[in-house]
Amino acid sequence: MHLAYVMTQERGATDRLLSELAEKLQAKGFRLAGIVQTNVECYDKELCDMDVRVLPDGETIRISQSLGAGARGCRLNPEALERAVGKVSAALQSDPRPQLMIVNKFGKHEADGRGMRPIIGEALALGIPVISGVNKMNVEPFQAFADGMAVEAGPNLDALIAWAGQAVAETA
Repeated sequence: MHLAYVMTQERGATDRLLSELAEKLQAKGFRLAGIVQTNVECYDKELCDMDVRVLPDGETIRISQSLGAGARGCRLNPEALERAVGKVSAALQSDPRPQLMIVNKFGKHEADGRGMRPIIGEALALGIPVISGVNKMNVEPFQAFADGMAVEAGPNLDALIAWAGQAVAETA
């Protein structure tokens, strides 16, 4: 099983790193599945809109919802995320199968057993390596889910490309 996770300090840096990783790997001919987050900056409010790009084809799905001024709840739109999950699940069954899956974030939804969590397990069961972003709040639930089998990858594009290449070669 090949499972890696990456954490960064700067807001949005993991999203940018994993998006760039997906672009570089696709340019090298890797068959990918998963989602990467592409946030749209909002100049009239503090929070940005959260969009995910479904790999490999690039459909963009808005996974955030506006809760109105002063709202403090989670802005994730679970129905939109589940739509993305369904597309990734279908991609895992394609022929030829993806060589690698990238997941934008193992977040609260995944920590609670939903979202991309079942798809990560499905990919690993199929022998497809997975790279996921994780934030500080959810690193412990991620590590519990991974049961000691995940490696922390540094937030370095070249190192992630090397890990992906090695993981794909070992599972080929």
